[in-house]
Amino acid sequence: MTVTTPGATLAPHDVQHDGGDDASSAHARKPRDNNDPRNNDQRNNARGKDGGGNNKQPRRDKRDVHGWVVLDKPIGMTSTHAVAVVKRLFSAKRAGHAGTLDPLASGGLPIAMGEATKTVPFVMDGRKRYRFTVAWGEERDTDDTEGKVTQTSDVRPTPEAIRALLPRFTGLIEQTPPQYSAIKIAGERAYDMARDGEIVPLVPRPVEIHELTLVEHDDSGKSVFEAECGKGTYVRALARDIGRLLGCYGHICALRRTLVGPFDEADMIPLEQLQALCDRAASGEGSLADALLPVETALDDIPALAVTRADAARLHRGQAVLLRGRDAPNTSGTVYVTVAGRLLALAELGNGELIPKRVFNLTGLTASSALKESN
Repeated sequence: MTVTTPGATLAPHDVQHDGGDDASSAHARKPRDNNDPRNNDQRNNARGKDGGGNNKQPRRDKRDVHGWVVLDKPIGMTSTHAVAVVKRLFSAKRAGHAGTLDPLASGGLPIAMGEATKTVPFVMDGRKRYRFTVAWGEERDTDDTEGKVTQTSDVRPTPEAIRALLPRFTGLIEQTPPQYSAIKIAGERAYDMARDGEIVPLVPRPVEIHELTLVEHDDSGKSVFEAECGKGTYVRALARDIGRLLGCYGHICALRRTLVGPFDEADMIPLEQLQALCDRAASGEGSLADALLPVETALDDIPALAVTRADAARLHRGQAVLLRGRDAPNTSGTVYVTVAGRLLALAELGNGELIPKRVFNLTGLTASSALKESN
């Protein structure tokens, strides 16, 4: 466990369901018109097959589920839909994701359930790693394959020219987000404005690229890169800007996220495998707990502090605890507190005082225990 205090704050938490950073969705769908007949189909399905309440399917009771599922999101699925599917499989009361992934992208989508949603900011602020393919010769308005072609070129870059340019995209750089991004401007999403034909007034903003490497290049006009970057980076914008400087234009044609904060590919579970595990659990052949990672997995980059049961009781009531004596910690900042090896709270430590900021109630299904019914 490291003792580095993270940059994540303990401000009021918003569960992430849409928009935001990294490879965020360029193609969110418009809401349907109220007269769209498909709306009636959905309402009828919600009431029953005949729309009048007959043949209504039994609704499964929601339950307390706490932990992380790192879905290996398939291509074509939105992040919001992925959360809904996982939430339904677990019959979980609460769920949200830690960073939107494009429908056209695959890879790690960390989904927090229950009390894990309190730790989402720590994952959101972590590093992300992507493997992506750029097709040269065309720039598109969405900066990926779904957009309209806006610029073309017969020029194709050499690997030497590409590598020579990469240092300019490494470190702290200024990046203009894509026109089709989830950034809000005067209350409207940029992709909605762009879809309506408006010129989106986006300004450059600082992002950090920790590493950018060319890993493959072929004569067909495509190059494969790997990038490790911080919060707010748009990989599609990297492809766009590199193509412009090379004078050949470019857009993303494949994208996979391989790292999100503490979660890497070893933590990912494909949707089919998760569904099979849930089916086995429903028939008594396994436990859904096997698919969960502990809530505290998201807190790997901050120190843990064990307290006595007496101090734990005070923290659980929202009261501060004074830590005195020879064994008192000499660090300060954000810590996560445990009692008897179990996660209790996120707290701020300073001047020998431990102040609780978020208290966890892990009654229910967790990664380390069988299902317990809430009292």
